[in-house]
Amino acid sequence: MITSGHDLETIRAALRPHGLFLRGVVNFAAGEAASTLSDGRPAASVVLIGNIGSSLWPAFSRWRNNQPDGGGSDPLDTWSKEVIDPIAVMADATAWFPSDPPWQPFQQWAMRAEGLKASPLGILIHPAYGLWHGYRGALGFAVPVEDEPAPHGAHPCDACPDQPCLTTCPVAAVHEHAFDVPACRSHLRTPQGQGGCMARGCLARAACPVGAEYRYEDTQLRFHMAALSL
Repeated sequence: MITSGHDLETIRAALRPHGLFLRGVVNFAAGEAASTLSDGRPAASVVLIGNIGSSLWPAFSRWRNNQPDGGGSDPLDTWSKEVIDPIAVMADATAWFPSDPPWQPFQQWAMRAEGLKASPLGILIHPAYGLWHGYRGALGFAVPVEDEPAPHGAHPCDACPDQPCLTTCPVAAVHEHAFDVPACRSHLRTPQGQGGCMARGCLARAACPVGAEYRYEDTQLRFHMAALSL
């Protein structure tokens, strides 16, 4: 059972070859509502696992190229489970994934663990990684986990004078407090959308100056765009 930062280093070491990182820890107060572990007990803590920039892409691509079916219909979810499930067993933890019911509050956990807030695109924006990060899973534990708390800084969007994400979208789907999903999807189905955002990733997302050096590589961007249900 995990109880210390030393144990977290074991998890970090197991994740490292796959380009995944321990992204943050949430410890629940006594009596606070928490997700249920596989043995029926309430979780005392959650450890978030995710990527930073295209960190996972080389390992995922190698795995996918070795699958007879290319990894199936949801290859990134399948790969994430193949990587994280054994680590959960090793750490005597319950593994949760964003793709699986019962749906876990990953965004709430991330906001609490890393102090993140939503960008106008709806994606949680990180002060260093910008919009180029994600969460692939989480580990739930029956005991509190000791780790250095992540620094909680100011919301990056508040310090962005130009906010180019609000003006770059070809169909003005991005607004300060709302995202027009139908307008976005309609545009992506057009030749302009197919040759623009579908080929190179969301133009509004790419316009954000925060963490631009962590921008996903083009093949990863096309993979994520192709996974959209239009």
